[in-house]
Amino acid sequence: MSTDDTHHLDGPLSRHNVHGGDGDRDSGYSRVRVGEPGRLGCTHAGPTSRVALKVNGVLENIEVDHRTSLLDLLRERLDLTGTKKGCDAGACGACTVLVNGDRVNACLTLAVRLQDAEITTVEGLATADDDLHPLQQAFIDHDAFQCGYCTPGQIMSGIGCIREGHAGSAEEIREWMSGNICRCGCYVNIVRAVEQTAHGT
Repeated sequence: MSTDDTHHLDGPLSRHNVHGGDGDRDSGYSRVRVGEPGRLGCTHAGPTSRVALKVNGVLENIEVDHRTSLLDLLRERLDLTGTKKGCDAGACGACTVLVNGDRVNACLTLAVRLQDAEITTVEGLATADDDLHPLQQAFIDHDAFQCGYCTPGQIMSGIGCIREGHAGSAEEIREWMSGNICRCGCYVNIVRAVEQTAHGT
């Protein structure tokens, strides 16, 4: 890879640009979106469609390239950066969100297929009074995070796990949360947080 290949339009590639950390929105770097004509690496625009969907209770009516993932729609178009881009291949769970109440990997979900869908991200969990969701509070109570990068996906997956009825025991929670990777190794406390929320303990 040449020196030029490691640069965005405006500056050097940083870890935030690669991994999608919250700092990348304010770094001054230009973000390249698939299918946008005139952008680096894009020779032509792909087909687009207008999609209407609810995101955290807000109706969005937006034109999307047919190749755009739900993850890129949330982060790049709607500025909802709580949902993280980890592996971008459905293997780590950092991008987990709820679609019509079911947990999905946003990186593997095409936005164009979500007409009339209801999407819930970590930003949509707090109440109107800014009270935390019980699982968010449980993560704090049990110190169930370290760097915090995987935490939004862990929380969304934990909510889905509880709704699906797969939180009957620590062993069951571990099995049904196994698609969410924590590189810091906070699994024991994550399981305890899900148990507390599911059983009120």
